[in-house]
Amino acid sequence: MRLDPDWRAPWFAPYRDVAAPVLARLAAGQPVADALGDPRFEPAGPRMTGYEQHVAATGRVPTRDNAHDLFNGLVWLRCPAFKATLNRAHISAPPAAPGRRGAVRDALTLLDESGLLLAAPPVLRQALREQDWPALFITQRELWHDARVLVVGHALLEKLLTPRAGLCARVLLVDDLEAPSLPAGLTPAALPPLPVLGIPGWWPANASPAFYANEQVFRPKRLASSPALGGRAC
Repeated sequence: MRLDPDWRAPWFAPYRDVAAPVLARLAAGQPVADALGDPRFEPAGPRMTGYEQHVAATGRVPTRDNAHDLFNGLVWLRCPAFKATLNRAHISAPPAAPGRRGAVRDALTLLDESGLLLAAPPVLRQALREQDWPALFITQRELWHDARVLVVGHALLEKLLTPRAGLCARVLLVDDLEAPSLPAGLTPAALPPLPVLGIPGWWPANASPAFYANEQVFRPKRLASSPALGGRAC
């Protein structure tokens, strides 16, 4: 498998150093599980079930030979403590009704697939919670110089291979990107949506305020629905 992302893109740049040897091994023909260069990764079986339980019990991450699992592996290499925390939280989540995952595991899955860590000033945090897009991206735009952002959702990273305006992250507000913690009673509602290409400096077109006028992407909160795995507008 060959993959050639633009590592200058702000969503990929934090993974450039860990990805460089992995991509070299991929180019040499190694499967993803081997190319990741860490014994925690193993080839996935043909019918893998109980993924989270398997990772918790064995410390091994089943890995398929595709871009989706490659990005999962890169996040593990870049953020091992965070990924391990997500796994432990899955295992310890309260029991749900039969046939349901429950709110905690739903939120953990959103973070794992579409998550973005954001350390930001209080004004930006409040604007994000309220989905006050003009305040978040226009009137308080300069405050983004004091914000720090890291995409940790591997499905979202895969989608960002072909960026488009509607791609949406679910945000975990943190104080430290390198030592994030999960809040007690985590639910999907605690993870506000954020159109990633709206982040100042992340997309040339958003230098114009007109970029944020598209209500199909930047929806008022009363109209917003929970995006699924980073693929819908906010």
